[in-house]
Amino acid sequence: MRDKVPSPARLLIADDHPMVREGLRTMLAREPDFEVVGEAKDGREALKLCRQHRPDVVLMDVRMPEMDGLEATRRIKGKYPQASVLMVTSHEDPEYLLEALEAGAAGYILKEATKQQLAEAIRLVLGGESPLNQELAARLLRRLASKARKEELTDSATGSLLRERSEPLHPESLTRREVEILRLVAQGQSNRQIAQKLSIARNTARNHVQHIIAKLGVSDRTQAAVRAIELGLLSDREER
Repeated sequence: MRDKVPSPARLLIADDHPMVREGLRTMLAREPDFEVVGEAKDGREALKLCRQHRPDVVLMDVRMPEMDGLEATRRIKGKYPQASVLMVTSHEDPEYLLEALEAGAAGYILKEATKQQLAEAIRLVLGGESPLNQELAARLLRRLASKARKEELTDSATGSLLRERSEPLHPESLTRREVEILRLVAQGQSNRQIAQKLSIARNTARNHVQHIIAKLGVSDRTQAAVRAIELGLLSDREER
């Protein structure tokens, strides 16, 4: 997460239907803290426009020609890791959403969402919170942790996951308190819940989460939780 996102936040819309792009742009046009800096008709164009405009948040359709939303998300996160991606979908399909999290998405927004819901989801990402339904987020993260554990056990011959965990992105720079908070983030807990559990102020919890996101080199809270899982910071009990 960027500690200070420029105002207005820069948004990119990626959808192969012109009417959908126009609808999203119209919904966001009156929000003073947002600026739509580009529109893409497919994943390849979205990648090109990310290079040109460096958006803070990409609203990414699932199914597009040339390159679908999941592949575009993987490539965008690989090249521009500080950009957050919100998937635009019609259904809360857990299997798809799990794949989206692995691809690097911060969460999703339903296509039938209201203007208020869309704006709130974007602001949650920019503010370091998760736009995912909390119960669904926790369930998806537990499944991701379980999947990572199975891959570690079944891929022991090549040791690929073990190598990934042995070469993390600066986890040693996390303090003991930050590791504790990161575990709670990976359980799907909000800043408010973390503050209550640790008997600290909500702003203090939020600041800790922002520092964790910056130290891990990820763009948002959801991907911080994914990184925690990759680093093996969830216990077996927490994964169930």
